[in-house]
Amino acid sequence: MKPTTRGTLAAVLTWVAAAAGAAPATPAAAVGTVPVPVPLNGLENSLGMELPQAGGEIPVPATGSPEGPRHAEDRLIPERAVPQLPAGAGLPGAGVRAPLPETLGNGFENLGLDAPATDVRTLGPGLALDAPLTPPNPDNFGLPDPKLPQAGVLTPVLQAAPAANLGMGQGL
Repeated sequence: MKPTTRGTLAAVLTWVAAAAGAAPATPAAAVGTVPVPVPLNGLENSLGMELPQAGGEIPVPATGSPEGPRHAEDRLIPERAVPQLPAGAGLPGAGVRAPLPETLGNGFENLGLDAPATDVRTLGPGLALDAPLTPPNPDNFGLPDPKLPQAGVLTPVLQAAPAANLGMGQGL
């Protein structure tokens, strides 16, 4: 392995270890999101200046149970032969606070952006089929009547409501 590759790998592992060590010790499954702080304290001390504070949230994906096929009275094959699979996760969140020079006055010392993690609900595509026969017909001695076969694709669904807040205020 080249020395530059080793150095890059060591820097990435150090950053990941620092980020993991700074995270609170709460179980990820109970929270729904995993906080990811960006540690810039060492850089602030070495440069001797105030740097932005940054952090984020990564959502934990979870799958749901699909809604099973439903029997319909006028069909031989149940509705939703291949059910849609629901999955829930989220869009990652971010929080950034950057210092501003006091050019705007005393009340405006930082610029902040908050974009909280947002829930995303999805349903995968499904399939609806119907046989080319009707249910047994009592007028036809209990035999089914022929009809045109039917096939349909249930479209996937994506629902989300992302939001963000940009503001100015005092202090970090």
